[in-house]
Amino acid sequence: MTTAREMMTPDATCVKASETVRDAARKMAELGVGALPICGSDEKLKGMLTDRDIVLKVVAKGLDPAECRVSDLAQDEIVYVRADAEADEVLDVMSEHRIRRVPVIDSHVLVGIIAQADVARALPDRKVGDLVGAVSAD
Repeated sequence: MTTAREMMTPDATCVKASETVRDAARKMAELGVGALPICGSDEKLKGMLTDRDIVLKVVAKGLDPAECRVSDLAQDEIVYVRADAEADEVLDVMSEHRIRRVPVIDSHVLVGIIAQADVARALPDRKVGDLVGAVSAD
């Protein structure tokens, strides 16, 4: 069975919880990504920041991205999968939480990210279709 480690994109770049939202948005633009894991000063995962979070929680509310900290946008619940998790568990987590990307942890350290595109490359069409349907459901 395929594991999270086999599906993931390794070496995910973190955004520090202490950074400004503007700095995080610039980092996303430089990397060409729509989400970054949020890491604390201890390098432990604190959550995920998405471009959607920036738009809905900062820009739409008229807040200044140069004044807001990434930590202000971190979710209470940290969703992740273990590197040795099997593909079905990864799909279950992504479907249950309706997320398009999930961080991968090994021994409390962030080792990668699994995005829908990674799932599409690693798994049969039917499973991919089921995931897209679950994540995109209204």
